[in-house]
Amino acid sequence: MAPRANWKGFLRLSLVTCPVALYPATSDTEKVSFNQINRKTGHRIKYLKVDAESGDEVSSDDIVKGYKVDADTYIEVTKDELGDIALESTHTIEIDEFVPKADIDGRYLIRPYYLVPDGKVGHDAYAVIRETIRSMNKVAIGRVVLTNREHIIALEPLDNGLMGTLLRYPYEVRSEKEYFDDIQSVKLTKDMLDLAKHIVEKKSGAFEPELFEDHYETALIDLINKKRAGVPLAAKAAPKTGGNVINLMDALKKSLASEKGAAPLAKGPVAKTGGKKAKKRVDGQREMLLPIAGKGGREAAAKDAPKKAEKPVRAPARAKKAG
Repeated sequence: MAPRANWKGFLRLSLVTCPVALYPATSDTEKVSFNQINRKTGHRIKYLKVDAESGDEVSSDDIVKGYKVDADTYIEVTKDELGDIALESTHTIEIDEFVPKADIDGRYLIRPYYLVPDGKVGHDAYAVIRETIRSMNKVAIGRVVLTNREHIIALEPLDNGLMGTLLRYPYEVRSEKEYFDDIQSVKLTKDMLDLAKHIVEKKSGAFEPELFEDHYETALIDLINKKRAGVPLAAKAAPKTGGNVINLMDALKKSLASEKGAAPLAKGPVAKTGGKKAKKRVDGQREMLLPIAGKGGREAAAKDAPKKAEKPVRAPARAKKAG
């Protein structure tokens, strides 16, 4: 099932307009998630909305928004009042300006979306806007309302479509000065920098996100598989710490020596390890849990668990949700 659009409206560049839909470009639904349960009963925990003073449960119809003025005073704001200040960007992404992509500070980036034509009409206007942005080699800056708040969105061509990235406002970005002012100025020798550069060169490669592996996610699935199969969990040894670096030059030399003996990293479209192609992850890949049905299934799984639990069983990814 295709994800649900987060927003539908119009994209406008001056007098050129087309209907569009905004879809999330990322998803967290592939990750293992947990529910909170009652240890004694095994039942899921349910949260109720209650009055902070009386402790009585409050129905959704009686819950309104309020801005806190002080400890005991709130200014109530109704849905109608919020609707009265709705902006045009609620229904239209108006392109205000074009800027070089390099001018956008990475700290302002929030999350990416895909902006696509909505329906069978307006594809020509959409293409005109997309190719205009592409030909100028710039990023279009506009505004869009999501979850009742206006956001700045940066639009850029991506293949046959447009990718929109939400941007933070200046008041949301903290200044680096309060963090960096106390960093000491040190003098580095040329030998130190040369050794460090050699280490970087040894670790240099192409950016290939399909080779990334979420080790914690794999460990979570392995843990759940073992518990379902009734396999005893061995106590994990405390991690070894590297200790304090006494001599920076010696540490750099040892690091370089260890990198020389390591396998080469990806330097092209394929990462090589020991002359063999590195295993690439399937898009949306997710290891699923061991199927265990009934007592017989549990005993059989427990019998084979030492072999199977070492590597979680793979299965097709779950359907993604929009969010």
